Amino acid sequence: MSHSQANRHGTGHDRQLDAHLGAFNSAFAELGLRFRWDAQTLYALASIDGEHARIAAYIEAHHPHLLNAYSIDFLCEAILALKRAQVPGEWFPERAVQRGLSRELPATRAQWEEDWREPGAGVPALAGA
Repeated sequence: MSHSQANRHGTGHDRQLDAHLGAFNSAFAELGLRFRWDAQTLYALASIDGEHARIAAYIEAHHPHLLNAYSIDFLCEAILALKRAQVPGEWFPERAVQRGLSRELPATRAQWEEDWREPGAGVPALAGA
């Protein structure tokens, strides 16, 4: 693959990533959730299979207070309905992992959540709730 082809391919991937991030963040804002994802957050969640499970793991690790008022399934479905209205389909992290774009990630959700709680590990803390 030539350098220009790689750049075009990378740009297309960046556009897809940006579209999904924008849709997630728009859904969070529309629901009044005070958190925002960036590319690093999405890549850190990439080892978790499926968007529903990624959202659930993120909320359980960073915003468990929301679970006092809402079920995890309700929150995930509400977020995904709004996200998918803007960008149908799912962002597939395995493409990024195969290209070496992400760091070494935990193999399981439990391992990811354990790593998350270690100071300085996992996804950075985000502004918001």
